[in-house]
Amino acid sequence: MTYVEGFLVAVRTANKDAYREHAERSVSLFKEFGAARLVEGWGDDVPRGKRNDLYGAVAAEEGETVLFSWFEYPDRATRDAANEKIMADPRMKAMGADMPFDGKRMVWGGFESVADVGTPGGAGYIDGVVLPLPAAARDEYRRFCSAVAPVFLEYGATRVMDAVADDVQDGKVTDFNRAILREEGEVAAFGWVEWPDKAARDAGWEKVMADPRMTGEDAPFDGKRMIFGGFVPLLDA
Repeated sequence: MTYVEGFLVAVRTANKDAYREHAERSVSLFKEFGAARLVEGWGDDVPRGKRNDLYGAVAAEEGETVLFSWFEYPDRATRDAANEKIMADPRMKAMGADMPFDGKRMVWGGFESVADVGTPGGAGYIDGVVLPLPAAARDEYRRFCSAVAPVFLEYGATRVMDAVADDVQDGKVTDFNRAILREEGEVAAFGWVEWPDKAARDAGWEKVMADPRMTGEDAPFDGKRMIFGGFVPLLDA
């Protein structure tokens, strides 16, 4: 199944074009080393939370926008080999010397997909989510995601991806574990819903929330620590 390298990034809103250009320059390198798809989602409808949220996840400062991004690989072995090559490639080192964001606050990690329903690619709008999951509930989470994903597709989504932490490390400033206020025995889950456009997303969510199948009562995670938001694709390659 698909292996996901997930990212959360804080970027100065004024640097949007510079960030897009930076991301576009990196596409050929990551593709060369095995990435199947690269997506950069620019924060558009990201709510503030009572306990945690995506802003806090990246220690966002005034005038910054949160990005929800990911790379897709066919498996972890390909991802690991790609990262090894990228770290040693002089072209990437040159690009890293001129990043239009604070790399120290970038949140990243590897996730193994547990449910992938629909058709990837060409998303006009993205809902991104990160949540705390009991490590022992991985199979239960797979069943839960596989059951709710078709409901989203029924109401207009084109793809629903859910993945569970497989290679997530603690960072010095920010990380996925801090983002979800991780408790003992928990891991992070990373996922997204792809929509044709924002209008379809808004209409779809209204129907999803009203559907009796979507009570969330059987969700095997603490929804109060789930962080999420809506994103406009800045890059989808």
